[in-house]
Amino acid sequence: MQSQATYNYKVVRQFAIMTVVWGIVGMLVGVIVAAQLVWPELNFAEWFHFGRLRPLHTNAVIFAFGGCALFATSYYVVQRTNHVPLFAPKLASFTFWGWQLVILLAAITLPLGITTSKEYAELEWPIDLLIAVVWVSYAIVFFGTIAKRKTSHIYVANWFYGAFILAVALLHIVNSAAIPVSLTKSYSAYAGVQDAMIQWWYGHNAVGFFLTAGFLGMMYYFVPKQADRPVYSYRLSVVHFWALIFTYMWAGPHHLHYTALPDWTQSVGMVFSLILLAPSWGGMINGIMTLSGAWHKLRTDPILKFLITSLSFYGMSTFEGPMMSVKTVNALSHYTDWTVGHVHSGALGWVAMVSIGAMYYLLPRMYGKTEMYSTKLITTHFWIATIGVVLYIASMWIAGVMQGLMWRATNPDGTLTYSFVESVKASYPFWSIRLLGGVLFLGGMLLMFYNMVKTIAGQKAYSAPVVAPQAAHA
Repeated sequence: MQSQATYNYKVVRQFAIMTVVWGIVGMLVGVIVAAQLVWPELNFAEWFHFGRLRPLHTNAVIFAFGGCALFATSYYVVQRTNHVPLFAPKLASFTFWGWQLVILLAAITLPLGITTSKEYAELEWPIDLLIAVVWVSYAIVFFGTIAKRKTSHIYVANWFYGAFILAVALLHIVNSAAIPVSLTKSYSAYAGVQDAMIQWWYGHNAVGFFLTAGFLGMMYYFVPKQADRPVYSYRLSVVHFWALIFTYMWAGPHHLHYTALPDWTQSVGMVFSLILLAPSWGGMINGIMTLSGAWHKLRTDPILKFLITSLSFYGMSTFEGPMMSVKTVNALSHYTDWTVGHVHSGALGWVAMVSIGAMYYLLPRMYGKTEMYSTKLITTHFWIATIGVVLYIASMWIAGVMQGLMWRATNPDGTLTYSFVESVKASYPFWSIRLLGGVLFLGGMLLMFYNMVKTIAGQKAYSAPVVAPQAAHA
């Protein structure tokens, strides 16, 4: 009987818990590599070297922390908005264990130096094949659930999740094409500047779809739910969707300004990056204005604080990105810590904060509760995290602009005013501040872990009954 069916919360629960666990692991590695820049003597072993740990950090925070958050929330949202349990529950379970295996293999191979050396795509070909299998399984579960929905309408959050799933599959499979020469070594199927172009088509769209479209799906569900308000403009959300997914695909060449890439291709990347500002800000405004009539809730609801602050960082980093893609600005900013600051205003300010807010919403509901063990701890976490992000990105902005100016400064006779090592020496105070910001953000995650353990300790796993569409809204 349909009325007795329950939503599949088990896989949601598994991914939600691992989101917090991998968040701590990934951010701990980030703190270690930040410390290695301040104290180079921490590079004491080959497998513990900055060059080995840095890709481990990026993979852990993007694909382990961010990936688990996306799996958890998309599986929850697609069930709740379509009023059906997950399609193929065993396949959904496989995506959880398969994804954890991918993460474990990354944690083993990257410190050993087994890498393709492609940004955000460092994992070697056997792991890439496993990723492809898990991802296709994920698509079958997600779109299968939509196909058997009990509603005629497909809520906009599912559009964003669906686009993210399809685009990431395309990006991963094309960019990872390689010729294996052994179990642990392969060579890219592309050569020279074509390889660079395909890599940054992938690299920027990993940002555009994995770290933006997927998390916008999260935003379009959890902001209205937590605020208990409808989306400010549903029409704007649909325009936002189509404009964003069309424009993002073309922005990758802005990573390759002043390289061997043809000049016209660089310019195309720049123009589309500038156009991207419009849909990005449309989505940010739509999310924030959803609080119309409920602004007072921000005073007492720390989960809303996380969600709305994340949108503010999203707006800031999506203004900064197009600006940095302009060739004259890029000439100053590229290869400096300004880029690191920009990445982290998006990664910590937008992605991590919206994920944390969503997890605080989800976790108690996985155990039949409506709120976390301690609201005060969530508030404390919010302020620690916010201060940490601000310290991190502000120090990187200042260091980056300083580095860019020092590198281009010339004497009257045309020689360089500063040596490279002088710019490194001048960066040390800012690297120390960045380390402090990272430590604060990691500290907030540890508070979250404690709060999570206290929330679920002694509680029985819970599965909510499927609600008929006419009986209630998702």
